[in-house]
Amino acid sequence: MSTFSGLGTAASALSAARRGMDLVGQNIANQTTAGYTRQRLETSAVGAVAVSGRFSAGVQPGGGVSVDGIARLGDAVLDARVRDTLAASGYWSTRAAASAAAEATLGEPTSDGIAHQLSEFWAAWQDVANAPDSTAAAATVITHAQTLAARIADGYRAVAGQWADARASADMTVSRINAAATEIAELNGAIRDATAAGGAPNELIDRRNLLAQNVARLSGATATVETDGTLTLRIDGNALVSGANARALALSGPPSLESADPLALAWVSDGDLPVSTVGGELGGLLAVLAPAGEDGVLAGLAADYNALATALADAVNAQHAAGVTATGAPGGDFFSLAAGAPAALGLGVVPTGRAELALAAPGAGPLDGSNADALSAIGGRAGGPDALWGDVVARLAVGTAADAGRASRAETGVNAAVIAQQSVAGVDNDEETVSLLTFQTAYQAAARVLTAVDEALDVLINRTGLVGR
Repeated sequence: MSTFSGLGTAASALSAARRGMDLVGQNIANQTTAGYTRQRLETSAVGAVAVSGRFSAGVQPGGGVSVDGIARLGDAVLDARVRDTLAASGYWSTRAAASAAAEATLGEPTSDGIAHQLSEFWAAWQDVANAPDSTAAAATVITHAQTLAARIADGYRAVAGQWADARASADMTVSRINAAATEIAELNGAIRDATAAGGAPNELIDRRNLLAQNVARLSGATATVETDGTLTLRIDGNALVSGANARALALSGPPSLESADPLALAWVSDGDLPVSTVGGELGGLLAVLAPAGEDGVLAGLAADYNALATALADAVNAQHAAGVTATGAPGGDFFSLAAGAPAALGLGVVPTGRAELALAAPGAGPLDGSNADALSAIGGRAGGPDALWGDVVARLAVGTAADAGRASRAETGVNAAVIAQQSVAGVDNDEETVSLLTFQTAYQAAARVLTAVDEALDVLINRTGLVGR
């Protein structure tokens, strides 16, 4: 072995230690970077040069150290678990938020709620029953009726506005999924090329994994790492991203709550092939936006407002028609429902004064208030408007609590999955400090070896043969 071989061994040690310190610096610099996975230097010993021949050359030392690569210390199983829990959390969190917002519009149990307005309306009928000749009491009945009708209409409009906002959010979510899918496909191509060239595309993989987690939360997509290093994302069993290619989703359907047609999600590039199952936030939005017949929260609540307006009009009109006015004329409709409009928006009050109120029973005289008393009793009927509305409020409250509970449990699952992922992939300052000291010491030792070999060579070259001169 050449005397100069020690220089190569020391130089390889210097190079490996320097790269190790550079990598530790990279880890420390990115310890707060979202999605970053810590990295470690992979090295191996260089064996001695084989010597062939008749005579043995004796035992030879190795040739130093080789830097084989930079390992990314992530765990594919933990990454997949994070994506799965994010998909579930996105779905239930979206549903819970929509249900909570819808419940807030009810205003129950406060003075702004419909239940309170109904109570005030029935109490006004009782007051006018006790004083059939009171113009003020009759005006109070009409005022409370108008307030009640306006409150029902406001509730319906609030739900319709929330539906429109959710519809716009669904369109935006689809656009975000498509944009992320395109970027993941581009990263797939870059990662595949870098891997084939012998590079270390660790930062590209981190960026891709972060995007994949975002797509999983938005759409419930599942991911598979292929043998060439690319990531395949699938929704409803079909590939959203495959290699360097990405497909796009499109959302179509009614723009307003009044339509009973459902929204439709389809693949753009496959003849509008429908996507029957989707999760994540988009799946939660589609569930919220579903028609009333498919358990859509908002459409169902809007239908409940319409049912309340219809039930209120039918019950009051039937009883009001059974009485007579102060002049003995038969009572007509108290509430009107506009044709061609949702019942909640078309509910109106017909009478404008005391003379049009049928407060008396037929033949009982102008000062009789028995029919007004019967109208006030509608609020206590088992199948009346109050019971109907109470059932609506109870069902929505139970559904909201259930969705909130599922969302909370799903978010707990996300936190546990992320903690497990970061326990492997996260940067630990103490560990990096130890690694930095290790590489620093190795660098200093390699430099000392280089100095020692240099001094030995100096003696051999410059001082040999000087004795006796």
